Amino acid sequence: MSRTEPEQIAPAKTSWHSRSVGSRLQHGIFYLLIHLGGRRAAYFLLYFVIAYYALLRPDLRRKGEPYLRRRFPEASSGALFRHGCRLLLDFGKVLVDRAVVGILGPERMAVRLHGREDLLGLLAEGKGLILIGAHVGCWQAAMSALGFLSTPVSLLMQREDGDIDRHYFEHAGRECPYRIIDPRGFLGGSLEMLDVLKRGEVLSVMGDRLLGSDKNAVTVDFLGDPVRLPFSAYKLAATTGAPIAVLFSAKTGPASYELELAKVIRVPAVVGRSGAAFAPYVAEFAAALEKFTREHPCQFFNFFDMWQYDRTK
Repeated sequence: MSRTEPEQIAPAKTSWHSRSVGSRLQHGIFYLLIHLGGRRAAYFLLYFVIAYYALLRPDLRRKGEPYLRRRFPEASSGALFRHGCRLLLDFGKVLVDRAVVGILGPERMAVRLHGREDLLGLLAEGKGLILIGAHVGCWQAAMSALGFLSTPVSLLMQREDGDIDRHYFEHAGRECPYRIIDPRGFLGGSLEMLDVLKRGEVLSVMGDRLLGSDKNAVTVDFLGDPVRLPFSAYKLAATTGAPIAVLFSAKTGPASYELELAKVIRVPAVVGRSGAAFAPYVAEFAAALEKFTREHPCQFFNFFDMWQYDRTK
């Protein structure tokens, strides 16, 4: 549970957006290297790019500092610099891996899933399945490993103008294998998400970033301080009876990932309607995510100050 009541904290104005870093030409150079020399060639160039951004574009490196200061509270300024560089490097490798999956094929990336039978069992309950992930590892490589579910998957995903990053299926010239639900649509896409679950299908959402109104968030603790996280998925679970599977991916080798069913959350139908009623279940997700950051400290890629609040409201 959080130390502060939700109505006592309001989020500060932020400038977060999902637009890509770099130009189309710069992205294209990486894609060309992958075509010609594979993952290793792209990684080689990546080290020089990260050195440039770390030394000459410190504003980008500092985007990870709100997280790193809490993950490494005893770190010196020099240690924080090294952690920031490592965070950027690991993020760059994930972006390369995502392109590799699309350009060279998913067989170039080994994805090991822990919890396959559990996921099948949850889906077999017939009430739909909510997958809650986070900006960790390479979620697209993870999603490419879920074909065994043999049911349509819908993603709640916002893509802005100016975002030139290609998804893995775009590299392959294929249509998106998932149905995209835009949170900027009517009622934040809640009716579409409800329909997905009523059909017994899979709904995938991110649990570590709020899209839309702050009214859809509750306050929970994460890495020692309060953050605001969305509760809409938990409300849908209470409405439909759908189980929630917390699913995280982690890069474990140059060409390998592990996809782990970190936790199963069940929200009872009688939990209530207010956001505060869902805080204990959101806190379960936050605790699972915190455990992930302990095990993989440089694979949390939410480059956004989750702890930034205007406490005067």
